[in-house]
Amino acid sequence: MKIFAVNGSPRTKNNTTALLKECLKGVASVSPKAETEILNLYKMEYSGCISCFACKKLNGRSYGRCNVKDELQGVLRSLAQADGIIFGSPVYFAGITGAMRSFLERLLFQYTSMMRYAAPWLPKRCPPRLFTPWGRQKKP
Repeated sequence: MKIFAVNGSPRTKNNTTALLKECLKGVASVSPKAETEILNLYKMEYSGCISCFACKKLNGRSYGRCNVKDELQGVLRSLAQADGIIFGSPVYFAGITGAMRSFLERLLFQYTSMMRYAAPWLPKRCPPRLFTPWGRQKKP
């Protein structure tokens, strides 16, 4: 089992990092065989989603995954195979940090379907969604 903690704080020795480390200690105490890793976003060079839509082109070379070539590409590949992801960010201007926002754009947009009632494309199976941004889904 592989669990990642994503640190959206520019300070890698303060509160957010300490909380993420405690979360990973908790994971390790429950599952001693679990592999854990902290990813510090402020130590990577990357940008947010550039809306190139390469991840949306059906039967395209990079369908379902981000095509932007930077330090985040390998991280996104690793996260696709993760069993769990923990996000941590301090609150700046009533929201998450800019680095975390850019990271989430890249992570989530590649899996989001552009069709109104289609399920998102994910590399691992997730429980069925009861709600969509457009309202409650019909029961199958």
